[in-house]
Amino acid sequence: MNRYSSCSDDFYINLNLNTEMELRNSRENVLHFFEQVQKKYPGMRNFYCRDRGEHVLEEDKDQGHYRWASVEPKRICSGYVNPEGIEAAIDQHAMVLELAPYVLSVSPLDCESLNVMFGFDFTYRGNHNELVADALGIPPAFERLAEHGGATTIAYEPALQIAFDADCRLQCRLSIETRTTAYHVRTGEYPEDQLSVYLTMRRYGSLDASENFVDVMREMAQKCEVLTSEYLTENILRPLQDTIAIN
Repeated sequence: MNRYSSCSDDFYINLNLNTEMELRNSRENVLHFFEQVQKKYPGMRNFYCRDRGEHVLEEDKDQGHYRWASVEPKRICSGYVNPEGIEAAIDQHAMVLELAPYVLSVSPLDCESLNVMFGFDFTYRGNHNELVADALGIPPAFERLAEHGGATTIAYEPALQIAFDADCRLQCRLSIETRTTAYHVRTGEYPEDQLSVYLTMRRYGSLDASENFVDVMREMAQKCEVLTSEYLTENILRPLQDTIAIN
């Protein structure tokens, strides 16, 4: 198991490469791309198409951990849910990025943004928004409002976005997504659903002449690992786990 498997119910690492121009997504190119992916990962045998020209190849989901990849008109995605190791997921994304220039004609000049995301899902039946407030607290400026007249929190999804350079080309966004609605609160009927924590590293714009997709992706993934180990685990993930455990 990976080092973060005990931090949440599900953990995944996703890659998104967004392009300025539409990809070479003819039938031959898309199928050749996925055939090369399947050669490396034979378990990825479920191929299907969605609306708006999205093509997906994935492993069976019933085993609890699975790989997937997709090609859209202006985006290439890759993901690994509950990977056996962090490096296994990063190697998968590296292979996808190595294939993209040759099979789908993606140029480093054509990069709109490159994203690496560490995602953590917690299964919880109840008010996700109140859970987040209890686990992580509310900024002092908002506390009196949240407590006014026995109010019930129906929307609380804290997020923070920071830049690592003066040009703001390399950014990191930490966000929490709740799935409790006002209807759930009003009826008192809460489905068992996923509360998600996303740590996304995003690089905007074309790559420099000395750079390539794989190296940039690996550097971004390393930053995600450092932030998860040094901050996210103890300050966000563990408090959420502990609060869920006592509810």
